[in-house]
Amino acid sequence: MKFLKLRLLLSLALIGLAFSAMSQDSTRTFTLSGSIDVYAHTALGMKNTAFGTAAPTTSFGNLKGFSLGMANLIASYQGQKVGFVADLVFGPRGSDAVFNSGGYRNVAAAGSGQIVNQLYTYIKLSDVVTVNLGQFNTFVGYEVISPTLNANYSTSYMFSNGPFNHTGLRVDFATESGLVAKLAVMNPTDILEFNKVNTYTLGGQIGKTTDAGGIWFNVLYGDQDGKLKKADFGGEPAASYGDLFQVDLTTGWTLSDAFFLGANATYQTIAKGQEYNAAGDVIDGTRKSTSFYGVALYPKVTVSDNFALALRAEYFGVKGGTVGNFPGFRAHPLASPIGLDGDNKGNVIEFTLSGNAKVGPLTLIPELRFDKTSEDSFVNSDGEAKDSMVSATFAAVYKF
Repeated sequence: MKFLKLRLLLSLALIGLAFSAMSQDSTRTFTLSGSIDVYAHTALGMKNTAFGTAAPTTSFGNLKGFSLGMANLIASYQGQKVGFVADLVFGPRGSDAVFNSGGYRNVAAAGSGQIVNQLYTYIKLSDVVTVNLGQFNTFVGYEVISPTLNANYSTSYMFSNGPFNHTGLRVDFATESGLVAKLAVMNPTDILEFNKVNTYTLGGQIGKTTDAGGIWFNVLYGDQDGKLKKADFGGEPAASYGDLFQVDLTTGWTLSDAFFLGANATYQTIAKGQEYNAAGDVIDGTRKSTSFYGVALYPKVTVSDNFALALRAEYFGVKGGTVGNFPGFRAHPLASPIGLDGDNKGNVIEFTLSGNAKVGPLTLIPELRFDKTSEDSFVNSDGEAKDSMVSATFAAVYKF
């Protein structure tokens, strides 16, 4: 209820500010940009995803054979005080990025909702403060959905299991000295159009940027699948997870004309939550909390104006058997992307080496990747469980 009152008051204030800002807006710019990406991929000696395994189990770019990424169209309007961004995606990568879109309908028939990657409007209250309302990509983490902004084509375990998108109200702060911050009230992570669980997530960021790079500290906190109520007890056992808490540190620096170094560290935990007893009373949950954590380095060497080499070296771990709960669905845990031991723990080390060869607006990305897990996590072509895998990808990304 407190969140609802806060959102209502902020919305009323923004309506007044919008009319004031629009009356002063005389500079208007409309742009259309975007990208397309396609690729060929093989996981050497591993089964195809048609057999129920993905290789690797991270998001995007993991389908064997010749495959499609996405077509991305971004329409944006920028005025002196107000503007909007409409970011549409078509293809497997886009569908995976907005996997929970259309939640107010049958997800399989979600229609146009599953092409909306970002859709938000903003008001510049001053040179320092900008208010955004709508759906936007997460500010947590190092990697992003668009392949044009990642040096590696495949994605990390941290990115794949962290948030993709948020819908809500976000206030950005940026000073001339390079200090930046964000404060946000949002639906639970990746619940994009309809918040049926009636809980909200708080988000924040504080950082410092310079001409050479920057560092950002990010945080998320909130219940992701709603609270149980005695009045809703239907006679059957039911449970919900507790609050999600995630902290994330992202940084990247140009250390010389030829060398860039980025880094990311993250930790997410979800509390054990609530459940009904036989009488329908809401009690503390008996399940254990779940968590994942990881760290990655992203060195990049620019060899020439048209070629660079990028490495990702990542460590990722899981504790508690899952990496959280499917957004908006109670007792619907997201399976661990790697094999676990008898204590429901596991970890993986992966190294990804990617070339970036530029031919005008086209970037060609040959890539080799090695994944090594603490427990068996992959299935080879003979049906045998394995704890390591080598994969190769060749991607083409065109940006306009």
